[in-house]
Amino acid sequence: MSKVKKEQYEFALARVEELLPLVDDNTPANDRNAVELTMMSDIIIDYEKEHYPIGKPTVAQLIQLSLDEKNMSQKQLAEEIGVSPSRINDYVSGRAEPTLKIARMLCVTLGITPAAMLGC
Repeated sequence: MSKVKKEQYEFALARVEELLPLVDDNTPANDRNAVELTMMSDIIIDYEKEHYPIGKPTVAQLIQLSLDEKNMSQKQLAEEIGVSPSRINDYVSGRAEPTLKIARMLCVTLGITPAAMLGC
């Protein structure tokens, strides 16, 4: 697909707002409004991928997000994997990267996929 222009993107955003109330889970896929909604959504996605890319989270961000999701403190995590709380703080602040052994324990304890931890 060719590059989406800002005007097309803005039009698609406005049109999606108009179409959303007209389409729900029970609307047939071949319904005129459903088809247009899909097309407008694709335009928005293409534009945003190009102009607002979402980068991969850092190890520090992954750990902090996982702690927040699990409502777990850095101290609790430290006790769980057998390191000092200050070491966990080093990981969360980005001052240090965990060793492979610690990264594995973080993945298991926090439910982070190894691929995400490795930045894949």
